[in-house]
Amino acid sequence: MLPAPPPPDVPLHELERRLALIRQEMASDRIDILVLTGQKNIEYFTDYRTLSWAYHARPLFALLDESGVRVIASSIETRNLESKPRHFPWFYYDGYLPEAADAVAEQIRRRRIGKFLRIGIDYGQDMFGRGSIELVNGLQTLAGESGLLSGAAALWRTRCIKSRFEANLKRMSFAIVNAAFDQAVSEARLGIAEFEFCRLVQAHIIRNGADKADPIAMTFGKGDFIYSRHPGARQLRQGDYLWTDFRSTYGGYPADRNRIARGGEPGPAEISLYDTTRSLTLALVDSIHAGMRCSELFANYRNLWHDAGLPPSYGLVSRIGHGGGLDVTEPPSIAADSDATIRAGMILHIEPKLEFDGAVYQFEEIVYVCEDGIEFLSTPSPAAIPVIA
Repeated sequence: MLPAPPPPDVPLHELERRLALIRQEMASDRIDILVLTGQKNIEYFTDYRTLSWAYHARPLFALLDESGVRVIASSIETRNLESKPRHFPWFYYDGYLPEAADAVAEQIRRRRIGKFLRIGIDYGQDMFGRGSIELVNGLQTLAGESGLLSGAAALWRTRCIKSRFEANLKRMSFAIVNAAFDQAVSEARLGIAEFEFCRLVQAHIIRNGADKADPIAMTFGKGDFIYSRHPGARQLRQGDYLWTDFRSTYGGYPADRNRIARGGEPGPAEISLYDTTRSLTLALVDSIHAGMRCSELFANYRNLWHDAGLPPSYGLVSRIGHGGGLDVTEPPSIAADSDATIRAGMILHIEPKLEFDGAVYQFEEIVYVCEDGIEFLSTPSPAAIPVIA
């Protein structure tokens, strides 16, 4: 039901599950202690939420080792941290970023007990963290000859498998944005500008209960789509297509979904192509099962596309889907050269895109991979093209 209620706290058993998994992955990669600098990783293992992420001067860090997780925070966090019971210990520093880096190093030094530790940090493939030269230099000194390691692989192996709790937060996030898009389409008229439609969608996203409405990719076009630019003053004309990619968040989980609409009623050829690409995308989704490789799924896409006699799909992106979770896009990539295995618990976005005769057809379908099949986390794309009259 919308508007959505405030998102729930992460249950203790869920946090314990995450910590148990990351400790296994750290042992597999021979990482003794893992330094967390990024907001998503710290929230994932602590469920500690603070508005301090809005600025860089007094950063928050966390350390993971065999004993669990501990937080290093500015003393400005005192009231927030102590406002309710936490499942982790915390340590304060006074000052700013250099003092924070020193505090992290000191906590590691206390656990080193005369030997060098293999230290990992949340920098790596698709994971950029948030830190400083002071932090990196201090960690490298403590790591010695083993050097500072990337913890990204261990973190992704943990985060890529979502619990039912996470899947339900994601489901609510998509319910919010899908309703917002449909509400905006019902209120819009020909002549509306891109930025006006964008603001209309964002307003409904907030009213529907999202934590925030992030900037949205929004473009109108008739064969001249520019997907990565900000919404501008271009007005929707008869025959134009509207393409949008949502960015909003509920409970820390963003909704990433493409939706399209047409300015005015479509012609028979457009309706036929819409039906075909939608049906093929749903057939591709239905072929997903745990244990298959991402390259196999991509091959299924190529075969479906070829057998239907469709024109080549949009070629500036080499993948037709990706994982999703706390980040808008996560591993794995659904690409021809990806041998990553699809596992139960993954959330996958499947979104091949076709541009043809001035129109754009894209149906981003989101599923939760189960042991015995898939489960849609977002209502499938509508059977008829949404129309702005």
